[in-house]
Amino acid sequence: MRRYGSRSAATLLVILIGWFKMSSAETLNDLFSDYWEFQMRQSPTWATNLGDHRYDSLLPDMSLEAVPREAAALRSFQARLEVLSKQKGSARDTINAEFFGRELSDRLEDLDNHWYLMPVSQQGGPQIDIPELVNYHPLKTAGDCENFVTRLHAFPAYVDQLIARMRQGMKEHLVPAKITIEKALPQIEAHVVDDPQKSVLAGAIDKIDSTIPENERKKLSESIQAAIQKEVVPGYDRLARFVRTEYLPACRDTVGILALPDGKRRYRSLARQFTTTQLAPEQIFQLGQKQLTEIQTQMRELMEDVGFKGSLVEFAESLRHSGKFFYTSADSLVEGFKTILKQMDEKLPLLFGHLPEAPYSYKVMEPYRAESAPDAYYYPAPEDRSRPAYFYINTFRPEMRPKYTMEALAYHEAVPGHHMQIAIQQELGELPQFRRHGGYTAFVEGWALYSEELPKEVGMYSDPYSEFGRLTFDAWRAVRLVVDPGIHYFGWTRDEAIKFFHENTALSDLNIVSEVERYIAWPGQALAYKVGQLKIQEIRVKAERELGDKFDIRAFHDELLSDGALPLDLLDEKMDRWLEVVKK
Repeated sequence: MRRYGSRSAATLLVILIGWFKMSSAETLNDLFSDYWEFQMRQSPTWATNLGDHRYDSLLPDMSLEAVPREAAALRSFQARLEVLSKQKGSARDTINAEFFGRELSDRLEDLDNHWYLMPVSQQGGPQIDIPELVNYHPLKTAGDCENFVTRLHAFPAYVDQLIARMRQGMKEHLVPAKITIEKALPQIEAHVVDDPQKSVLAGAIDKIDSTIPENERKKLSESIQAAIQKEVVPGYDRLARFVRTEYLPACRDTVGILALPDGKRRYRSLARQFTTTQLAPEQIFQLGQKQLTEIQTQMRELMEDVGFKGSLVEFAESLRHSGKFFYTSADSLVEGFKTILKQMDEKLPLLFGHLPEAPYSYKVMEPYRAESAPDAYYYPAPEDRSRPAYFYINTFRPEMRPKYTMEALAYHEAVPGHHMQIAIQQELGELPQFRRHGGYTAFVEGWALYSEELPKEVGMYSDPYSEFGRLTFDAWRAVRLVVDPGIHYFGWTRDEAIKFFHENTALSDLNIVSEVERYIAWPGQALAYKVGQLKIQEIRVKAERELGDKFDIRAFHDELLSDGALPLDLLDEKMDRWLEVVKK
């Protein structure tokens, strides 16, 4: 996910440094280091999340004036890269330079498309991003706590900047689908509380380190509560009133970005960025239909194995409405995930030679966002390892979250999926920081989808219904290739997308609605999963065919993950080079 906003003086400094360095001897590493510093100054909350605490008192600058400054800084980096790319370097330098060039181009393209004028949806915005500070802002010293309070005091200006962006979006007819803002509005309103202690942000008070003297802790607690009451709650109230009275009525009734100015071109741009391929939306749509047909054949075979007589749709309906496939409490749902992942942790050495150092733990999703959130997601650890990575579990309405999809979900979000890939990437010290903490969705999510099936090779999925759950998750990602362009490129309605999902997967009704509304809010992102998975599977099949008895699954996975989340074409080239070395 890209982050926008900048500090004016800091951005201008970056440009001036760039001009100076272009006329002096510099290396790619100098360029990458300057870019990373720019990133940290521009995105101070992300810096805090990663363990860089130099900007812990700041919120991002979301003003409209920040946008041209950001664009100028990015073009300055492009100019420096063009000079340095003419120098001969190592194979890794070549990959780093190509990766960097694409990142700059994609960011500039996003700015040119003015996506920053739609900063709020049920998937993201200040109602989600700011409360998350409680999870990662340090509160070990009085200075840490004072920085937190300073951030809270900055919130009203932050809200004003977001409102200015949305008003500009209204002028340019760049507004989101009404349904996404209807979902976001209750999330915003949940932060308008009559008692500061009811605020999610008041959770920071309980995290103030006990080594701080009691009288000082009391003053810091009072400062946090006062800032919530005087700054944060009025800020959310102002935002909620603007959204309710001005923004929501201006949002579009259509759900696809086809309705935006030059909508088809916009979607083609997003499809290219998220898949890192040149596949046209029409080709992606057809690929999804082909994949779905193949997966449903496997689903019917398994359905026959368990003795069900009827159609695939009838089998899916029977699963959705059978109480034995659902937990009745949040605690039992969480314990079910823990049992699955404990068993998988023990099998990891059979599939990988290199395991990450960073641990992962479990967190229950906060109530204020759970209703519109996915079943689970992964939250990386910071670089300083001050906390573990988290497998976030959505326990909202556990009776609607099927047991038969839990294995696939756990393997995707934790191990061997996101935690293996992202934690290892963070530990690749030879990579520049912008690569250790970035990467391409097609690889990240492609790996996680590949990882859903991988545990079968070490004895997991012993329950046929869990295997059916894996297949329905695979079908779900194939459906995405149809539904996402269906909504945004071919003009499908929300109801048409939900109907297609319902007829082609065994996901619960709650999941289906949540998924479709997520695609409406986040066009193009859903394409990355299946496209990335298919590329990784293709690379593995080629390696197995060419290496024969020399193929080692652990060595293959270690190599695949050894360069971070690459674009798919660069991944292909890298693995071809590895194959040639191993074959010798």
